[in-house]
Amino acid sequence: MSKKVDIEWSKLGFSYMKTDYRYLSKWKDGQWDDGALVEDNDLSISEASTALHYGQQCFEGMKAYRRKDGKIQLFRPDQNAKRINKSCERILMPQIPEEKFIDAVKQVVKANEHFVPPYGSGATLYLRPFVIGVGHNLGVRPAPEYIFSIFAVPVGPYFKGGLKPVNFMTSPYDRAATYGTGAAKVGGNYAGSLYPNKIAKDKGFADAIYLDPATHTKIEEVGAANFFGITHDDKFITPDSPSILPSITKYSLLHVAKEYLNLEVEERDVLVDNLDEFKEAGACGTAAVITPIGGIQHKDDFHVFHSETEVGPITRKLYDTLYNIQFGDDEAPEGWIVEVD
Repeated sequence: MSKKVDIEWSKLGFSYMKTDYRYLSKWKDGQWDDGALVEDNDLSISEASTALHYGQQCFEGMKAYRRKDGKIQLFRPDQNAKRINKSCERILMPQIPEEKFIDAVKQVVKANEHFVPPYGSGATLYLRPFVIGVGHNLGVRPAPEYIFSIFAVPVGPYFKGGLKPVNFMTSPYDRAATYGTGAAKVGGNYAGSLYPNKIAKDKGFADAIYLDPATHTKIEEVGAANFFGITHDDKFITPDSPSILPSITKYSLLHVAKEYLNLEVEERDVLVDNLDEFKEAGACGTAAVITPIGGIQHKDDFHVFHSETEVGPITRKLYDTLYNIQFGDDEAPEGWIVEVD
């Protein structure tokens, strides 16, 4: 590392820490500027910005990983570029050229290289790209200007204690409407989840599970993560719905399950009343990678999967395989890994 920082890597949680540099680019008069690295972690924007009043903003979550040989790599950044552009398209914000997006990510990682945790620490450098509508505007309309920025924070496990099962409860509240913005990574989806999350935690659960808004009979998302289940005949199942965020981790696990573990895979409805079809279950996403689900409370029924205390064998294999690919220990499918040089 080019610079030393005084951080106890093993004690990192998932919380904000100011690092040295972040990337900032502005869109005005129909085009993005060249963008640059800046040291200031405060943004100055108009009080009339659409991001503040009408929620015109979106974001991504991704990580940089330190390999055993000391080099740093990114995991499928092209997919984050594609997803943020789909989010931008959904709420009428200008898209970011994929090359510009990936170059900006690399710039931020290289400028904060000393904050990339060492190999074997279990920690990573989390990257938060975001786009917000800014400029002077009062009516409900797209913003006249936009900011694209990326900041970086070293993080430990999203859930303390690492890979161990946690329990969830279904929520009577909806995360997103059937034809709403559920498939876009926009802030409004998360703002609406804060209250159900608090209810779940107050009752002793890790988070809330959201059912489909139309019928409340099918599992859609687990907090801010995607759901998967392993059937008794070893099929990897994950819900299919237009209001689910297309998780890069989930689609990576679908590939790993099929090509590395030789499991059958399927995206389909997951009925909350048919949980006994699964012997294992989990939540997956960039922050947590995989969080094994011990049990789910649905109304008066508490369903336990493999165990409330032990990780199921297939869930562990899925986690270990993806983890090893992300940290460079196992060979990745073509195009998944981008080195930061």
